[in-house]
Amino acid sequence: MKIIDISLSLENGMPVYPNNIPLSVSIHQAMPPSATQLSSITIGSHTGTHIDAPGHAIVGSPMLAKVPLETFIGPARVLDFSLITKAGDSVTLDMIKEKNIQKSERVLLKTYNSIRGLDQFYEDYVYLSGDAADYLADVGVVLVGIDALSIKQRGSTDHRPHTSLLSKNIPVIEGLKLTDISEGEYELYCLPLNFIGIDGSPARAILIDRN
Repeated sequence: MKIIDISLSLENGMPVYPNNIPLSVSIHQAMPPSATQLSSITIGSHTGTHIDAPGHAIVGSPMLAKVPLETFIGPARVLDFSLITKAGDSVTLDMIKEKNIQKSERVLLKTYNSIRGLDQFYEDYVYLSGDAADYLADVGVVLVGIDALSIKQRGSTDHRPHTSLLSKNIPVIEGLKLTDISEGEYELYCLPLNFIGIDGSPARAILIDRN
């Protein structure tokens, strides 16, 4: 069994999606006598590897605490599009259809973003097309993850990569670190922090490879 961390490291200066709240970690000086260090952390709900709840994009839809935890635990399939995408591309409907995705699958999309890396924000990251999002929603997948800080193209008026999935209570994991992950079957564990009434949360995501 091999345990693989696919979440981004949280540290000062890490890239965030433009206009999101940057991560700030500092040492809190008013420490109790029994502690050697106490940190102060400021972070946005969509910083680093994070989960989008339906309520992030759909008014009246469940916030993250209402999404069953079993959604984020179980078999997952990594789909590798890294060699057939380039900067500015989308994962298209035709690409998705070739993978024979079934109902109730958890799918994680590896793209050119994983080759270029997520150590800085690129405006022309690879995203999921609206048509492909519609298809995944209609198939009835459990969740969709991607190796970008957003599943939607920056600045696009096509919001379906969020709305088509989230309107069917299919959460989205963004900011996955899939560089060294091969296409195939894994077990996913990706648990959000237990915030109440919030639209998203940073998460620690791991894959277990039992091969």
